[in-house]
Amino acid sequence: MSKEELCKRYSLFILGLFVSAFGVSLITKAQLGTAPISSVPYTLSMGFPITMGTLIFLLNMLLIIGQLLLLKRKFQLVQLIQVPVSIMFGYFIDLTMSLLSFLNPATYLLKIEFLLAGCVILALGISMEVIANVVMLSGEAFVQAISVTFNKEFGRTKVVFDVTLIAAASIISVFLFGELVGIGEGTMISALIVGLIVRFFNGKLRFVNDRLRAEQNGEVNETI
Repeated sequence: MSKEELCKRYSLFILGLFVSAFGVSLITKAQLGTAPISSVPYTLSMGFPITMGTLIFLLNMLLIIGQLLLLKRKFQLVQLIQVPVSIMFGYFIDLTMSLLSFLNPATYLLKIEFLLAGCVILALGISMEVIANVVMLSGEAFVQAISVTFNKEFGRTKVVFDVTLIAAASIISVFLFGELVGIGEGTMISALIVGLIVRFFNGKLRFVNDRLRAEQNGEVNETI
């Protein structure tokens, strides 16, 4: 892979990272719960004076440590690029939450609309990251590490991982507030439909990856 193609792929990945963060923030601002990966950080952010982005970064650091413990010598040093990626994602979360601070949907219908829009945007961002094909986010990389270590199918392991995060957020919420806070129907809806929308976008955006490969092989007509 040439430096030019690598640069384009990382640019696509970083853009996808921002789009994903915007989607997570929009889901959160819908006030029906947040996405599974941000459920624990969001719940904690409401109980402690720490931003959601900072807590997402700290969670990602724990997931990277988990990968090291699971994979041991199989852990590739290149995967440490997850650290700056996690810093960037946490920053994007705080930035987009700030940009969307004016949103306060007053009706349930508006909340559902914001939730669904957030799910679509999150799915688009994830699809961009997948197509870029340069690095996995810490959540997916941790699930992959579990799959490799225990010889489990990735998809099922991802479902168990998401359910575990939601359960942990629920326990933390009840402990801190005496009730469920930050977990709601939006959390379950996003868990169920985001993956399906990602598949749709992967099919529609496949031409981006094909074009990058074609440019690498010198197959793109420069006049186009």
